[in-house]
Amino acid sequence: MIKCDWCFSPQAEQGKNTVYWELPDGSRAIEIINSPCVICRKCGMTYQEENIIEQIEEQLLLINTSLLEKSITFSELMKQPRLLKRNYFKFD
Repeated sequence: MIKCDWCFSPQAEQGKNTVYWELPDGSRAIEIINSPCVICRKCGMTYQEENIIEQIEEQLLLINTSLLEKSITFSELMKQPRLLKRNYFKFD
């Protein structure tokens, strides 16, 4: 059971949606299709959980974003080869 982070209703479920993300260098935004999300049937909120946000931001930081098209699926984004194995600036 998932509880909505906004209204705390137990009527939330896993889903997928399209999000738009600014690249770390601020040069442009990309469309990420089929991104995992939470959809609340009570309040109507659709949002990415913190772990998904961290995955997207870390991946965009560690890949060559100049090779990305304007639109990409979440799974294709996560498969992009990394320039570094991990984020060496993340200390937790």
